[in-house]
Amino acid sequence: MSEIQKLDRRHVWHPFTQHATERDPVVVTRAKGASLFDENGNELLDMISSWWTCIHGHAHPELVEALHSQAETLEHVMFAGFTHPPAANLSHALSQRLPGDLNRVFFSDNGSSAVEVALKIAYQYHRNKGDNVRTSFIAFDGGYHGDTLGAMSLGRGSSFFTLYEGLMCDVHTIPYAPIWDGSNDIDQRETEALAAFANTLDAQGANAAALIIEPMMQGASGFRFSRAAFVKKLSEMAREAGLLVVYDEVATGFGRTGALFACEKIGFVPDIICLSKGLTAGMLPMAVTVARDQVFEIFLSQSFDTALAHGHTFTANPLACAVALKSLELFEGENTLEKIAHIETRHREQVTALLDHPRAERPRTLGPVLAFELTGSEGHYKTDDGERLRDWYLNNGLNIRPLGPTVYLMPPYCITDDELTRAYAGMFEGLNTL
Repeated sequence: MSEIQKLDRRHVWHPFTQHATERDPVVVTRAKGASLFDENGNELLDMISSWWTCIHGHAHPELVEALHSQAETLEHVMFAGFTHPPAANLSHALSQRLPGDLNRVFFSDNGSSAVEVALKIAYQYHRNKGDNVRTSFIAFDGGYHGDTLGAMSLGRGSSFFTLYEGLMCDVHTIPYAPIWDGSNDIDQRETEALAAFANTLDAQGANAAALIIEPMMQGASGFRFSRAAFVKKLSEMAREAGLLVVYDEVATGFGRTGALFACEKIGFVPDIICLSKGLTAGMLPMAVTVARDQVFEIFLSQSFDTALAHGHTFTANPLACAVALKSLELFEGENTLEKIAHIETRHREQVTALLDHPRAERPRTLGPVLAFELTGSEGHYKTDDGERLRDWYLNNGLNIRPLGPTVYLMPPYCITDDELTRAYAGMFEGLNTL
């Protein structure tokens, strides 16, 4: 055990970790491009983009320069009563790239907080209009929206949150309609899911403030994908029933579905969108909750009582804003969406072999994401097979971290063809050890 691991074992409380049983963590000392390097100099291909954040790769020189330049000018200022160029310019850039009138940007620090802000906006929106009845929410079964109380309420189907159910707000869940290669009954499952949603609207719609969903891809619940037309129909039904429509694009934003935002592929402008993870390309923590103009205007009056009384100390941190703005510019400057399309093509080439593999089932691709289930493996966050695979991959130079029975790849967009070929070979070699 290294000195860093000894210090870590003595003092650090890691996320999603049972410290009585978990192995010592890998000590990462540097990173570059699509690779991490441990304290012994061993390389790990980062095939999950470090929890889906490092979209352009690690230590991208233009992002490093943006951070350095901003640090020399302004590192932080409180955001109540003040503003600064990085925040204003980033807000404008996001509004230019988001569809419709998604123009009002509220800054926070992480994806859970972005969702929490969306819940408060949706709840208060109806209150400000004089409607005190719409106090509940509707979400997909199996969704994951974060670990704060409101976000946990939306993901109450997750076993992570059973302990906290007594603290949760009122959320009604509706069926999801996942799709994968070879799923021939998707039309029927979508029809049944939409019918169930219609029944929920009949029973609960008048009391619901918003529909809040991960559009086209549920992330932490196992990378379940859905068709754009299904999400669009669901969204239209919610809006017709008077609910605000909130898209949690913390995981799907910034290219993860093949478009810059999933709502573009769906062809629907949500009332509120939540963004984080890829927002700063993994450089710094930051999130935004972006609302349509017509939602923002409901909060305007001569009384502070109608204002959104919410904030964070590091709201709109100038360093994070500067990096996020440069990351957006890289999408055009480096033809990033073309890179994503190429990664998706390479992923799709693996589907036939996965369909034929005895330990893989339900392979599926969406943009730069490839996922499949381990045949015969059951569980939620951790399974024996998943843990064995994680260890094998780490020992063989790959950061591939199964979510229970789900194996997925979500590489940085800078990954090369040679690195992808190496990752695929390792992915199958690991499967063969089960």
